[in-house]
Amino acid sequence: MNPRTLLADAARTLAEAGVESPRVDAELLLAHVLGTSRTALLTLADVDDDAAARFAALLGQRADRVPLQHLTGRAAFRHLELAVGPGVFVPRPETELLVDWALQRLDGLSGPIVVDLGSGSGAIALSIAHEHPGARVTAVERDPGAIAWTRHNALARVGAGDTPVGVVAGDMTDPALLSELEGRVDVVVSNPPYVPDGATVPREVADHDPPLALWGGPDGLDVVRGLLGTAARLLRPGGWLGIEHADQQGTALPAVVRSHGSFTDVEDHPDLAGRPRFTTARRG
Repeated sequence: MNPRTLLADAARTLAEAGVESPRVDAELLLAHVLGTSRTALLTLADVDDDAAARFAALLGQRADRVPLQHLTGRAAFRHLELAVGPGVFVPRPETELLVDWALQRLDGLSGPIVVDLGSGSGAIALSIAHEHPGARVTAVERDPGAIAWTRHNALARVGAGDTPVGVVAGDMTDPALLSELEGRVDVVVSNPPYVPDGATVPREVADHDPPLALWGGPDGLDVVRGLLGTAARLLRPGGWLGIEHADQQGTALPAVVRSHGSFTDVEDHPDLAGRPRFTTARRG
């Protein structure tokens, strides 16, 4: 079968289903089926019937709004490729900026201590460990389904030669969490649940991202209020906190951090599109 015709038809199908990036998704699915790169499709002469059938099956699931990453089993994040699937939040490119900020805070520190609260796939924690060798990183995850993915990805990165990341089952709002690290942590980072209850989200999110990774109470900030106490307890004086948030929370979340009373230098940061994306603060 002609791959250009196959991809054009697939892109049309996904566009009609409301998928945001139909051509890209079609190409990534076909590359996954063929075990090749998206770039290699440019010189592909033919797709055999068996591969075309497998592609059609995946295409149907994507048109039904199953996340692309669940179908391929992989999610790219910074310099890593992480295993993802049902039960874990799929990491988003926007979160890479929070990692950039954290790495800047760690620059020049030898063996810094970092805690990632609500780690999910491990994207933030594992990226920091990969890009700042020697960092002592702990990933905390509450959801039993999600932490299986955290552990899987952490083991895979050890196999690739990265510094091991500790994976801890726990609630980021628990006042006893990581008591052995109290007052010792250099950076606490979190991409917590921050979607307001009842908000409308895409089907990929509503049907497939785990609820514990999404919903944050009436204004989306209930979990954030709880994690601030944990961060204040863990951070050393002068240590840094970074929290991702929804683009509508660029004023509300910094206000919550300021009102806590334990932090100074509260600042909000935009993503590459200029939308409010994460708040940072320093432990007083």
